[in-house]
Amino acid sequence: MPTIPRSSDHRDYQRVPRTVTAMARDEEHGVSGTPHSHERAQLLYATQGVMRVHTETGLWILPPRRALWIPPGVVHHWTALSKVTMRTIYIEPGVAAAFGDSCRVIEVSSLLRELILALLDEPIEYAILGRGEHLAMLILSELKAAETIPIAIPWPHDRRLVAVCSAILADPGSSRNIEQWADEVGASARTLIRLFPKETGLHYRQWVQQVHLAEAFNRLAHGRSVGEIAAALGYASPSAFSAMFRRILGKTPQHYLTEWRQPLTLHPA
Repeated sequence: MPTIPRSSDHRDYQRVPRTVTAMARDEEHGVSGTPHSHERAQLLYATQGVMRVHTETGLWILPPRRALWIPPGVVHHWTALSKVTMRTIYIEPGVAAAFGDSCRVIEVSSLLRELILALLDEPIEYAILGRGEHLAMLILSELKAAETIPIAIPWPHDRRLVAVCSAILADPGSSRNIEQWADEVGASARTLIRLFPKETGLHYRQWVQQVHLAEAFNRLAHGRSVGEIAAALGYASPSAFSAMFRRILGKTPQHYLTEWRQPLTLHPA
């Protein structure tokens, strides 16, 4: 059977008669994808580089060794915050249902990474019961065991809250309090305090902390020190920032900084 050339167009992978398909695509810093959705679920992953992903309900920052689970039909778009080596997989809807119907960040183990790269070495329509199918089944098994990272920035719909959230996202180290934000958007502080949990599921301070965590992941992946990040995000000291980080994620920022500074053995794609 002739080998189908591997495409970098996501549309070419949605109806391939295989449970799992893999796509390779490289993007330069600053490039953005247009809003789109897939018939299949997607594990959006880059072996190198940092991406920001938006949906109608949230925003995520994806540094190396982290991926975003995107269920079928979810409209999303991404932006490359650095040069990105995208290695993504698509999973047929019937199988994908077992992995949940909401977006979430997962930790990509070394094994899962190597399995994805190995599947990219196979034809798109790999042989059933052959190496490709075995790799696909191992990917599903490893994905089932993957740890979820509790970082997500829920996105509101109320125009006043959108204005506040957009401003905080643009300047995550801002020292403005909720009263000052309220004055800027023509609402009362009580209204904003009520709207945050109603629209995002998080109280104001919790939402800001999620922005800080996402921005910290971005800066850590670019090699910034914990002290630099703490100062940029408006914390009184590196220890205060590290305490918040560890309380939510269970690990210190230094843990991730050390992890991302370790070189990975590149697999030919």
